Amino acid sequence: MHFFSSDFKLGILGGGQLGKMLLYETRKWDIQTKVMDASPEAPCKISCNKFVQGDLMDFDAVYNFGKDVDVLTIEIENVNIDALEKLEDEGIKVYPPSRALRTIQNKAKQKLFYTDHDIPTVPFTRFAYTSEIEDSIQNGGVQLPFVWKSAQFGYDGQGVKIVRHLDDLKNLPNVECIAERLVDFKNELAVIVARNTSGEVRTYPVVEMEFHPEANQVEYVICPARIDEAVAEKAQKVALKVSEHLNHVGLLAVELFQTQEDAILVNEVAPRPHNSGHYSIEASYTNQFEQHIRAILDLPLGKTDSKLAGIMVNLVGSEGHTGDVVYENMEAILQMDGVTPHIYGKKQTRPFRKMGHVTIVDENMARAREVAQKVKETINVVSR
Repeated sequence: MHFFSSDFKLGILGGGQLGKMLLYETRKWDIQTKVMDASPEAPCKISCNKFVQGDLMDFDAVYNFGKDVDVLTIEIENVNIDALEKLEDEGIKVYPPSRALRTIQNKAKQKLFYTDHDIPTVPFTRFAYTSEIEDSIQNGGVQLPFVWKSAQFGYDGQGVKIVRHLDDLKNLPNVECIAERLVDFKNELAVIVARNTSGEVRTYPVVEMEFHPEANQVEYVICPARIDEAVAEKAQKVALKVSEHLNHVGLLAVELFQTQEDAILVNEVAPRPHNSGHYSIEASYTNQFEQHIRAILDLPLGKTDSKLAGIMVNLVGSEGHTGDVVYENMEAILQMDGVTPHIYGKKQTRPFRKMGHVTIVDENMARAREVAQKVKETINVVSR
């Protein structure tokens, strides 16, 4: 099949920043694209060949969108899986496949998948409703503290809460959920695995993630992770095992815990380009977005090594600010060596909303980390 400067059409479900960065690559290669998103102001709107406004969870909207594309992919997991299955039955190539998405989309099913395939993960208990948890605690089932996670529709720190006291259960939605043991970990790590339809597989270096304590969002992604080589090899092997059993196509970001005893436990996965891979745009030989396109089109996978040490700083809306966005002190960070900002095109900011990121590259990791700290302290995402 001819992809470049041809009638081939790639469909993307989701029009946010990940889709926008995928479109950098499709425009580079002159691949025709069609994007659907619920928001009429989606960042992808200005960059794709055709934009469709529609509900990603609506069967008819997804099915009708996908009928006239050659390959369909996603930039967010919350899509209608039944519609994807019907499209596959009718010959549309959907990557990642619907069967992998069905497992990943529900965190309870995802955790059971790890258990069934002997993949190390955090011990957990599954509940049909949040209201069942209090009885389990009182009867000696679940032990405080633990991490409550909604089985579905959690995203960017939403749908997750540390429960230290019974009162913390109040005001949580009464939905299907899991209660995970609170892990005492040294580091939160991630490995991105790329797999094309021919079965070629490559992994990116292990990255280290530093999280905001309130928002439960990544503040910094550091590549390579500052860990022993033996731990990095273990993390790579666990990520490859997850990828092998899911048999996904495209990118799979595997988030991991490194315990105090250096065990590696799978936290959760995302079958798409991921926040933990943004550093690759400036630091890697093949960035994660180009790699995803290569994988779903069954092209040879690119080199995943880093050219330089890379650190990504998330730009999120400042607390106390909601409304038209302003990026303060952009000129100041542009004066710093090795700094590249990426603005996602969201016109409205609110507290902790992801509005962009900044990549810092340097031959020296310690120096890159110092610059990343300066960037974080300098730029502010506020409202008018």
